[in-house]
Amino acid sequence: MTTLPVDWLEKDRRKLRVDASAFSDKFYEGLTAACALVIPGLVIAIALAVFVAAWPAFSKLGFFIITTSDGDFAGGHFGAAPALFGTLVSSAVALIIATPLAIGIAIFLSEFSPLWLRQPIGFLVDLLAAIPSVVYGLWGIFVLIPLLRTSVMPFLRDTLHLGSTPFFTGPAYGPSMLAAGIILAIMALPYISSVSREVLMAVPRSQREAALALGATRWEMIRDAVIPYAKSGIIGGIMLGLGRALGETMAVTMVIGNRAEI
Repeated sequence: MTTLPVDWLEKDRRKLRVDASAFSDKFYEGLTAACALVIPGLVIAIALAVFVAAWPAFSKLGFFIITTSDGDFAGGHFGAAPALFGTLVSSAVALIIATPLAIGIAIFLSEFSPLWLRQPIGFLVDLLAAIPSVVYGLWGIFVLIPLLRTSVMPFLRDTLHLGSTPFFTGPAYGPSMLAAGIILAIMALPYISSVSREVLMAVPRSQREAALALGATRWEMIRDAVIPYAKSGIIGGIMLGLGRALGETMAVTMVIGNRAEI
C-alpha cells in the first residue's frame, strides 16, 4: 500500500473544481436570496409610503378615521370605514362567486377536457386577465346593471329575502355591492383558474393511478387524491385572485354606486 504526498492533494484538479463549484453554489444561493428579499422589501416600502402620505389625516382626525363614516370632505371631516367595508365585502363576494367557477374550470381542463378543446378554452379564460378594468366597468354599466335591475335583483328580493336581514332587501337600483362582486369575480377568475389548472396538471400521474387502482371512481380520485395533493397551489391561486379583487378600483367605482355610505 502506497501513500500520496500532501502537496498532491492540494494540486489535485478535481479538488479545485469542487471548490469552484462550491463557490458558485454559494454565490447563486446568495443571489437568489437577495432577489427573494426584494419582494418583502417592496411591500414594506409601499406600506411606509402609504403611512407617510396618510399621516396628516391621522394626525388631524385620529386613528378612529378608519371606524367612522363621516363624509363631509369640505368641512375636513371624513372617515374611511365605507371604503374599507366596500373593499372587503365586494372582494369576499367576488371570491365566493369566482372560486367554485375557477376550480371547476381548472378540473375540467386538467381532467376531463379533450386535448383539442383544452388549449382554446384555457386561452380564452386567460384572455380575461388582459381586458382593462375600465372596459369591465363600461360592460357593467351598460349590460350587467340593467340585467341585475330588471331580472336578477327582483328575483333575489322576492324569493331569497331572509326575514329581517339586510340581504336582498330594498329597491332594485342596479348599482350595488352585488354588481361590484360579480365584476370582481370575472376579473379574479382567470388568475385562480390559471394557477389551479397548472397545479392540478402537475400532480403526478401515480396519484391518479393509485386511487383508481384502489377502486375509486373518477370523481373520487379527483376529490380524494388530486385536489388534496394540489391544495397549497390552489390556495395560492385564490390568494392571487384576492389580491386582484382588493386592488381593483375603476371597475368597482363604476358599478358599486359611488356613495361614501355603508
